[in-house]
Amino acid sequence: EGLRRAAMQPRVTFVTLGVAEIAASRRFYEALGFRASSASNDSVAFFDAGGIVLALFGRADLAKDATVPDDGAGFTRVALAHNVKAPEDVARVLAEAEAAGARILKPSQRAFWGGTSAYFADPDGHVWEVAHNPFFPLDAEGRVQIPPPNQT
Repeated sequence: EGLRRAAMQPRVTFVTLGVAEIAASRRFYEALGFRASSASNDSVAFFDAGGIVLALFGRADLAKDATVPDDGAGFTRVALAHNVKAPEDVARVLAEAEAAGARILKPSQRAFWGGTSAYFADPDGHVWEVAHNPFFPLDAEGRVQIPPPNQT
């Protein structure tokens, strides 16, 4: 028997953040340059994030939909990332995030892996990394270019 094709294809299409107040979070992300889709409303906001959709949804409603507790305890083990073209852009993006209401978690600095990175938290505590990775350049559309999979 040959291998069956998996139903799940290796891609991410949406990142949905559970937020305390959709309107406040929408203002935060709009201050960072995201533009809400016309499909957005008082219950959800959608943003084009370079081929992935960033969605904001009420935290309690998202927990209920996923049938998990809404206790908000600790780090969620997820960090979103925004890669930039040059090392100096890390500090610029971090300053924009702070001006929009972000809490700075780690200032821009040289990373152990050879790039430059920083971290901030949005008003709901979602962790974002801002990074320049010289090994994964950005294409003209701002998409990260990673090496292709190994051929086996």
